[in-house]
Amino acid sequence: MSAHGGRPTNLPRTGIGTDVHAFAPEGQERDLWLAGLHWPGERGLAGHSDADVAAHAAADALFSASGLGDLGSNFGTSAPEWAGASGASLLAEAARRVRAAGFEIGNVAVQVIGNRPRLGPRRAEGEAALSAAAGASVTLTATTTDGLGLTGRGEGVAALATALVVRVDG
Repeated sequence: MSAHGGRPTNLPRTGIGTDVHAFAPEGQERDLWLAGLHWPGERGLAGHSDADVAAHAAADALFSASGLGDLGSNFGTSAPEWAGASGASLLAEAARRVRAAGFEIGNVAVQVIGNRPRLGPRRAEGEAALSAAAGASVTLTATTTDGLGLTGRGEGVAALATALVVRVDG
């Protein structure tokens, strides 16, 4: 119990994260990184870091669940030390900050939205990479938008994530 009207403070907390990146302009060579994985032969996404929307959405959801802000307030373009950083390193640092704030991570679920790359054949590999970065279970799914919106028109890729954390320091 706590001073918050007798409510327990160790109830699970959930958070939501979102990230969207456009594909890099034609002629601008960028590697595609998604779910902590390199995708050779695929057009890369434009962004301040590696533009890994799956890892970024997972980190954003962890910040949301723990009340530590969001991806931009933690790793925004005003933080030059994160320029070019891998999504896996951002997710690992987000998980470290969440744990330092007194939370344990239950799980993270990420859904990638886009026409390509085809995530299915590498789903288990992506889950392993993101789980290793977060130090917790991360599940990965994918969908398309039936031709609607920026992802449907093939202009970029988006991801949504949820995270569950529990306060462990009382």
